[in-house]
Amino acid sequence: MDYDRVKEKLEILADAAKYDVSCSSSGSNRKNKDKGLGDASSSGICHTYTEDGRCVSLLKILLTNFCIYDCAYCVTRKSNDIQRAAFTVEEVVDLTMNFYRRNYIEGLFLSSGIFKNADYTMERLVRVAKKLRLEHNFNGYIHLKSIPGASDELMREAGLYADRLSMNLEIPTESGLKLLAPDKDHQQMIKPMGFVKNEISLYKDERKKFKSTPKFAPAGQSTQMIVGASPETDLQIIQVADHFYKNFSMKRVYYSGYVPVSNDARLPGLGSQVPLVRENRLYQADWLMRFYGFKANEILAKNNPFLDLEVDPKLGWALRNITDFPVTLQTASLEMILRVPGIGVKSAYKIVNARKFQNLTLEHLQKMGVATNRAKYFIVVANSNKNLVHLDSVHLKSLIVGDTKSKFENPFSNQTSLLNDDTFLR
Repeated sequence: MDYDRVKEKLEILADAAKYDVSCSSSGSNRKNKDKGLGDASSSGICHTYTEDGRCVSLLKILLTNFCIYDCAYCVTRKSNDIQRAAFTVEEVVDLTMNFYRRNYIEGLFLSSGIFKNADYTMERLVRVAKKLRLEHNFNGYIHLKSIPGASDELMREAGLYADRLSMNLEIPTESGLKLLAPDKDHQQMIKPMGFVKNEISLYKDERKKFKSTPKFAPAGQSTQMIVGASPETDLQIIQVADHFYKNFSMKRVYYSGYVPVSNDARLPGLGSQVPLVRENRLYQADWLMRFYGFKANEILAKNNPFLDLEVDPKLGWALRNITDFPVTLQTASLEMILRVPGIGVKSAYKIVNARKFQNLTLEHLQKMGVATNRAKYFIVVANSNKNLVHLDSVHLKSLIVGDTKSKFENPFSNQTSLLNDDTFLR
């Protein structure tokens, strides 16, 4: 092997892969067997943080940055004058095994530009996973990026060797995609999502009857949308995400702020990068739909289609629906407690359990982990809550924003932490 050339390829193709953020692996439970290498447990192996705050890593690369498509928003588009490279199947397998043995990584995230055609590219991605599993007995995490237009046979084989499959929707709406990537259409991306969903369900049913039935994409599937390259509103984006959660059993939808890579007139200018806080607000809205019982059209409306960058969407909803408050924690339903700003999912369940044995006070809530600097304006507790006098105040928003910043703002970070559900959105 020409190690200098492989190193050069790695620098090029790892850099090109950084634009794909859909690399979380929560949900896989592939266990080590037959004295193999690796163990993709349910805690997740990915180049990010797990829910309990642990940092884990994986080899995240493209098989190649050659591509037959000319998507205006993509750095690997065929018209872009960049240095091109391609790994062989054997090089990716060797890199993965060597990096794993040196404890550099815990798994593989493999995507690719599309060269020749979809099946030609997908077949090589599948060969990498197959070689790792069968020839090297590798039981670590493998995430494969599905290629739009690949055959059902290749998608089925991919699901038998990968822990997670993902198909990026890229631009949220069909009109936006046609504007920026006229050679693509959403149906080309949606069809394999439906196939994967059905195969996961089919294999699960078969495993109930026959224990020897192999697992199919045990960590499910995910997708990613680029935010800000086209003019979709936040309402449109979360409605699309909601549709895929409900109809395709999607594990995660990822939101990637557009990074200016071109001076194409169809795109925002080179100096107009999407604010990180917009990404963060979309993830928070996503959390509301997945864990807090909110519907997309509750979070935003046609006459108010963008998320407030100053406050999180849960607080934004509360401020627009102030007549639903205050909430009496001693008697309120779990569903309503979850809608109180400052109360996360874990804290809500603690409240419901604890109130059976005592009348709850603000001090009790603080011990449970409730962000009382926000919740105190929206709740009735056992002891006197003088903060309720501000509930109808026109200055309530600025009062909460000031109090929240003084307590939580981190001067060393420009992006809100996404580590833990109970701190990420309360």
